[in-house]
Amino acid sequence: MNITYKPRLSPNGEYTVEVDKYGQEIIHNPLLNKGTAFSIHEQEEFGLIGLLPPHISTLGEQLTRTMESYHACSSNISKYIYLRSLQDRNETLFYAMLRQNIREMLPIVYTPTVGEAVEKHGHIYRNARGLFITPDNVFNMGEMAKHLPSANIEIIVATDSQAILGIGDQGVGGMAIPIGKLSLYTVAAGIHPSACLPVCLDVGTDNRTLLADPLYLGRRHWRLTGNEYAVFIENFVEQVKKHFPNAVLQWEDFAKQNAFTNMDKYRDALPSFNDDVQGTGAVVLGGILGAMKIKRKTLRDHRYLIYGAGAAGGGIARQIRDGLKNAGLSHEEACGHVFMVDSAGLVTEGREGLEEYKKEFAKPERITGGWVRDNVYELTMAETIRHAKINVLIGVSGQTGAFNEQIINLMTANDPEPLIFTLSNPTSKSETDPRKVLQQTNGRAIVASGSPFGSVTVNGREIEVGQGNNAFIFPGLGLGTLVAKARKITDGMMTAAAHALAASVTEERLASRTIYPPVQDIFEVSHKVAVAVYKQAVADGVAEVAHGSDPEKVIRGLMWLPAYANYTRAKK
Repeated sequence: MNITYKPRLSPNGEYTVEVDKYGQEIIHNPLLNKGTAFSIHEQEEFGLIGLLPPHISTLGEQLTRTMESYHACSSNISKYIYLRSLQDRNETLFYAMLRQNIREMLPIVYTPTVGEAVEKHGHIYRNARGLFITPDNVFNMGEMAKHLPSANIEIIVATDSQAILGIGDQGVGGMAIPIGKLSLYTVAAGIHPSACLPVCLDVGTDNRTLLADPLYLGRRHWRLTGNEYAVFIENFVEQVKKHFPNAVLQWEDFAKQNAFTNMDKYRDALPSFNDDVQGTGAVVLGGILGAMKIKRKTLRDHRYLIYGAGAAGGGIARQIRDGLKNAGLSHEEACGHVFMVDSAGLVTEGREGLEEYKKEFAKPERITGGWVRDNVYELTMAETIRHAKINVLIGVSGQTGAFNEQIINLMTANDPEPLIFTLSNPTSKSETDPRKVLQQTNGRAIVASGSPFGSVTVNGREIEVGQGNNAFIFPGLGLGTLVAKARKITDGMMTAAAHALAASVTEERLASRTIYPPVQDIFEVSHKVAVAVYKQAVADGVAEVAHGSDPEKVIRGLMWLPAYANYTRAKK
């Protein structure tokens, strides 16, 4: 039977945990293992004498040893495998190492390296983590819950792996994404690893390469669609509500309409959100709000084009719309400022087969009817930029090189300080190298990227490319929702998170035209986001918290820092 391994802070500021394991059971439990750092008292109390080397290491000594091994790895994917193996044997040491080296290791445990790990999942698989839910076992989730390492589940990240980053349908290999996301919940927001549950919803795959691979680990059939898929998702949500009633559910990497359907259908059923839709939208809005401080303009002064109208593009459109409404525009006016371009060109009214989530941003002919060039009716990205006077361009298309020199010139013709976000992941899918945009515009453009890029020197001035990483939003969002005990996650909570992110950027960084905080500040950013989300949940009437509690103090006290706890024997 599992118990809760979440540590408690003692009056002297140290962590304590009641442990119900003994001997090798402790050493082979990643939530409890301390490696060579067990005290003599713990070795005697839990039957570890002689099972460990004589020297008792400090956490610092262990970090020196693990960093030597990490730097001995010859490639990013080998570093990924090493870190995941470390996580599988000692969670506390893994998070101490990640927290101490977050800038260096975030691109390894998450984008862009995690994309390669997903593609190679069946070939680099090492150890089980989380739950693989199928139509055959979905009703057994109660029994599965009994055998998890911990009984205290607060955050669930679930994917059906159909739209992984920019690489598409990856079957059960997509499990690496929830594992990576939950690592960020812990390192960024201090949610204890025992409270995190990654879930892969194996509904099949349409990836022929995977189906033909003898090492593929998923079910070998085409994806469920239509009513079969909808029924399975409904059953999954009901089981989550029944067996994990206190958890926040994050939907991850669902394709297009499924992403919006699941998000909208179940947002009132339990506290849940889609990070690709809502998290991305909040990160982008936060960056735009920061850019407004640099330009000394308002959201209403700009017109927005989103290139790529999948789940992320739709989420960005919605969040910008909500930001414009908060700035005083009507719903119709706000939608009028936002243009979407997909593989068929500008999203317009009357297009056959137009997905439901795109319709409110579809432009009528009264706007586009006069867009004629060389006697040809043009609805391309370039002509939309030209005719609609776009000055904020956001790429989530996965189309490498789409923002070429011509596109940048069109943007600067509309605005000498355009905003150009190249957010597609991994780096190889970016619409352009944002550093080239800065060079082409003589440092006048305000840029951001999805994957990390280095800085660039323009006219003797070094400019850092801010990374619009969803990790600035979703960990704090989850934490604030949990502390508020919110029964749902509202649009207002997402917008509050965006404003908190924008407020986290220092004046010094804004002065250097960088609109996101440095990754190493992610713990403090998550605290600010969590407090803002908590307060908005109270304001929106969805929180269940004691009146008068101090959210800043309460939230700070709940953010776990990776340090070894003192172990005591669990009472029988």
